[in-house]
Amino acid sequence: MLATLLALTAGLAGLPASGHADVKRGEYLAMIMDCGGCHTPGIMLGKPDFARSLSGGDVGFQIPGLGVFFPPNLTPDDATGLGKWSKADIIKAVTKGERPDGRMLAPAMPWHSYGRLTAKDADALAGYLKSLKPISNKVPAISGPNEKPGGLYLTVAQP
Repeated sequence: MLATLLALTAGLAGLPASGHADVKRGEYLAMIMDCGGCHTPGIMLGKPDFARSLSGGDVGFQIPGLGVFFPPNLTPDDATGLGKWSKADIIKAVTKGERPDGRMLAPAMPWHSYGRLTAKDADALAGYLKSLKPISNKVPAISGPNEKPGGLYLTVAQP
């Protein structure tokens, strides 16, 4: 009995302190918020790589006058993702549009809508992202309005 309990506890060690149910809630929220619709490689090209879900998009968004922004890696990879971000950092980015370094997220990120998440749901979403398997995937860098983008991107053209 004790061995079983220890094995179960060890299996939960990587989950947030609030428990498995919150991680499942966070997974549900990530699905209905369609995080993968931008942050999964290949998805905007009709060939989603679900083995690398949420590891960063390979198609950027051109914002007139600002440049081209690529959806970043949301997995907890230290080098290319959110690995060095705390849950509080993730919550602030999702609900207020602010990165840990103080920069604002790209205008394409719908944080204004996500800012209506309850504190409990925002915590569950952050816990889910922190619970993911880290995937190394460096997306192209942001390019300014007069710089050549490092990959394919969507744009809005006036007819």
